[in-house]
Amino acid sequence: MPSGSFGARLMEQIDELASLVERARVIAGFTGAGISTESGVPDFRSPDSPWRRHQPIPFEAFLSSPEARREAWRRKFAMDDIYRDARPSRGHLAIASLINSGKMPAIITQNIDGLQQEAGVPAAKVIELHGNGTYAACLSCRARQELAWIREVFEVTGDPPACPVCGGILKSATISFGQAMPEEAMRRAQELTLACDLFLAIGTSLVVYPAAAFPLIAKQNGGTLVIINREPTDLDAFADLVVRGEIGPVLAPFIGRRD
Repeated sequence: MPSGSFGARLMEQIDELASLVERARVIAGFTGAGISTESGVPDFRSPDSPWRRHQPIPFEAFLSSPEARREAWRRKFAMDDIYRDARPSRGHLAIASLINSGKMPAIITQNIDGLQQEAGVPAAKVIELHGNGTYAACLSCRARQELAWIREVFEVTGDPPACPVCGGILKSATISFGQAMPEEAMRRAQELTLACDLFLAIGTSLVVYPAAAFPLIAKQNGGTLVIINREPTDLDAFADLVVRGEIGPVLAPFIGRRD
């Protein structure tokens, strides 16, 4: 187990986490922005977060205003430039190992950065509650479109292109404020939450609902709840184990494990 800068209490918590993982039959993982900060992806709530300068445009405004759509794409590409060199963190790699071990059927994530897939987890095993920012989709026909050509057109003309399939509005394939949550992803997340006997909430502030309800659903269904986060959360009091530390060092011992 890790040593050095780790305090004795934190090392005990990591040992306890390892025991819970070893004994678990089905593990549900649930990740938030904290798992990607080691990768260089900024979180949403830090005072100096670039998300505060490039806040997402609400869905209703995006639909109703061409000017809002232009601004949404400008902010999207500005944020992409900030973390274009991001690579999977130790937390992402640990999750990939747990999935490869067979104990974690899938990972539920609030993140939109695609780093869990880049860490080696098949896309079918990543349940994205807030969508994916690494590509776009047409709001009418749902056809997937890649960002590179959209950006090329946008930078030349100043306007985002229309869908080449149906002429509809193209939008980053994320779930914006005011947009309905994806029904299929929510259904799969609910099923995994109810099936698990160990629920790991990793790097999430647990304040964005309805997604933040999953840890309590798991707990109420008899599962063991573990919260791993740098800062306190409103659900800490309900957890069987709270590990307060940086995600990368805490999860690093699980990279490559097959138990």
